[in-house]
Amino acid sequence: MSASEELVGNVLVGQSGGPTAVINSSIAGVVAEALNHSEIEEVYGTLNGVLGILNEDLIDLASESQQAIRGLRATPGAALGTCRYKLKSQADFDRVLEVFKAHNIRYFFYAGGNDSQDTADKISKLAQAQGYALRVIGIPKTIDNDLPVTDHCPGYGSVIKYISTTVREIACDNESMGQHDLVQIVEVMGRNAGWIAAGAALAKRKDHPHDAPHLILLPEVAFSTEKFVADVQRVLKREKYCLIVVGEGLVDADGNYVSAAESTDAFGHAQLGGAADYIQSLVEQNLPGIKARTVKLGMAQRAAVHAGSKTDSDEAFLAGQAAVKAAIRGETDKMVTLLRGDHDHYTVETGLAPLAEIANGVKKLPREWINEDGISMNHQFVRYATPLIQGETPVHYENGLPTFAKLDKVRVSKILPAYTA
Repeated sequence: MSASEELVGNVLVGQSGGPTAVINSSIAGVVAEALNHSEIEEVYGTLNGVLGILNEDLIDLASESQQAIRGLRATPGAALGTCRYKLKSQADFDRVLEVFKAHNIRYFFYAGGNDSQDTADKISKLAQAQGYALRVIGIPKTIDNDLPVTDHCPGYGSVIKYISTTVREIACDNESMGQHDLVQIVEVMGRNAGWIAAGAALAKRKDHPHDAPHLILLPEVAFSTEKFVADVQRVLKREKYCLIVVGEGLVDADGNYVSAAESTDAFGHAQLGGAADYIQSLVEQNLPGIKARTVKLGMAQRAAVHAGSKTDSDEAFLAGQAAVKAAIRGETDKMVTLLRGDHDHYTVETGLAPLAEIANGVKKLPREWINEDGISMNHQFVRYATPLIQGETPVHYENGLPTFAKLDKVRVSKILPAYTA
């Protein structure tokens, strides 16, 4: 079948990896766009990513109300459910294709990060090798903002809006206490790149370089205990308190995580967490009499849709729409990318990149965006990140609390025998 030839069949969309505040906006974009094309007969969702495919756990998204689909744009978590399962064996891959054939899946859209795009790439190549007409398009999703090629990732704008807001609020609290010699350590996510921690720099007011955060500790800058202690002492002398933001992926001069546990996930990545505790212990050991406290934002930073960026949500929706449009045009084995316009005012367009260029790659924070001191960001980063946090996600409230969409999740009848790996 040629790329331009019409392909009639069903859509399957899934979510994978850690949720973001806007991953559901991409699903809403896929559903909204898919319903506009006569080539698409049914629109299905897989529950819990590839696990739902293996277990033939599919739902009918076309049967959901328009209100529910619209509501996804202001709903955190992953409405379809997610997973971190890695397809392990040929039997797993064969089962995926078997389920696709049984349900006439001809369009597969997978929203996720580095590992998810690798999974999509492998499924696409398997279908090609077996002569099964399938169009696979990845949808970028990661708060880490570390996917190659794309200018930025849906999910990033919202997480840094929440973090920079939280840092401003904590700073106000610290200043109001009139407490001297206090070190506050805020731990944020980010395994291999410092994009999230860097986003805290937006908390600083323009032309107020001494605003919090006073130190940003990034994976891109090898950690030195001696320099760190000197930096903290300098800030305490000037400000009487010190607010530090540390990324969980902080590494020492040998490239080792300062907070790595012994366990790993299904893809072999170290399970991180504890960087703030490590920094706290260094403060207490090296600066007697100084009080050190930790704040671990944890899952709140990726779920805080109430503090989300409208720009981020809109771009996530756009990415979902673009994925469907690309597949209808005949594209496959690609991921949607976001391209920043070359204008004085911020604009964005979508593009496509081969999944193989995205899979398992990591885009680091450019060193030239980090000041020479290694603990603060310069104007280049601020210019890059500021447009991504603009606008507020339109959350609906009842009785003072946000309301979120809940899908009916009407099951698609199973056709195949149960799968046993």
